[in-house]
Amino acid sequence: MSFPRYPAYKDSGVEWLGEVPGHWKVQPFKHQVDRNDGGVWGEDPDGIDDTIVLRSTEQTVDGHWKLDDPAPRKLSESEIRGSLLAENDLLLTKSSGSSLHIGKTTLVNAEIAAMHCCYSNFMQRIRMRRTFLPKLAWYVMNNDLARLQFDLLSNSSTGLANLNATMVGQIVVPVAPLPEQTQIAAFLDRETAKIDALVAEQRRLMALLKEKRQAVISHAVTRGLNPHAPMKPSGIEWLGDVPEHWKVIPLRWAAKVCSGDGLSSAEVEAIDDDEHTVKVIGGNGMMGYTYQPNVTHSLLAVGRVGALCGNVHLVHPPAWITDNALVLDPVSTIFDLRFLSLSLRSRNLNDIASKTAQPLITGTQVSDQRIPCPPLPEQDAIATYLTEESNKFDTLTTEAQRAIDLLQERRTALISAAVTGQIDVRGVV
Repeated sequence: MSFPRYPAYKDSGVEWLGEVPGHWKVQPFKHQVDRNDGGVWGEDPDGIDDTIVLRSTEQTVDGHWKLDDPAPRKLSESEIRGSLLAENDLLLTKSSGSSLHIGKTTLVNAEIAAMHCCYSNFMQRIRMRRTFLPKLAWYVMNNDLARLQFDLLSNSSTGLANLNATMVGQIVVPVAPLPEQTQIAAFLDRETAKIDALVAEQRRLMALLKEKRQAVISHAVTRGLNPHAPMKPSGIEWLGDVPEHWKVIPLRWAAKVCSGDGLSSAEVEAIDDDEHTVKVIGGNGMMGYTYQPNVTHSLLAVGRVGALCGNVHLVHPPAWITDNALVLDPVSTIFDLRFLSLSLRSRNLNDIASKTAQPLITGTQVSDQRIPCPPLPEQDAIATYLTEESNKFDTLTTEAQRAIDLLQERRTALISAAVTGQIDVRGVV
């Protein structure tokens, strides 16, 4: 759908902004701000009259709330008075190790205000004047119009990008008359809701594809490809019945399980040698790295520690496996490595990890796992079939992600066009 432009435009006086509607103003953001305050952190909570203090971790990168585990803190009465949030306040992240998060802004709604929250010292509270609609300010501050300015104004000399109240007030914004702001905000509420619904549909599709893919893998590595094969109980809860002619064996019969290698200080110094750039497998998967490989033949690696422990990787040389992963080195030829990796992924080794703050899997736990062992030709057929099926799922998932990317680009462009007056939405609200 195309939208009309305004009847008349003028030069904004800002090179990157270009022209704006003739009756709009262009001015520093501070001229539309009533309050621009830093936050508080207080003392450790004691469970008596503590106050929730919202942090940047309660904000998503696109400016929505994510209140999974807000922090209670002990604040003085003066701290509470000075930083208590009210409906329509805007909270902006001013310090972060990532430029993606600098300037992300959430709008305090009635639900958040009812929690009687305060906010942390890594955030800035913006309270708008009556001449600028808070909801429209939220759209502006989460759009490239403001976020790119925040990125330029912030500095990272200490490893953190930082904004302050002065910088926040310095960004330049177009300002429409207040009745028009209401129309623009209403238009964006409606149109972005449509786009967000389409994005949600594509994400649901991706989740279903992931579930279906896993189901296809699990069925093939535990039941085989012949739907008419006679079955027998495996005696293993996660495995269930398997084809009658299959074996079920402990993993230790097929592979030696040990930890990957750590790095000495001398080896760490050698990391700058650009001649030896190889993939690295650690507790959380693959990372870029530079060092002599310790993998000289194909084998498997299993994340040993961390949030993604239990992940299984089929590793081909050259590569480096760290001591945050387990190495599964074949000691016999009874397994096709492709089938073995698929079988272990189907097992979901994360289920056997210790459920502590830092999940951990031991080599003994992995060695003790009993896994299905079809004849080698059947393993090859299953692995080949699953490669073909996985490629189909990958194609569909890629198409869904491409649709999401296009929708999000459309969303960003629509907001930019509306808040800068490049389209006139007054007649479509």
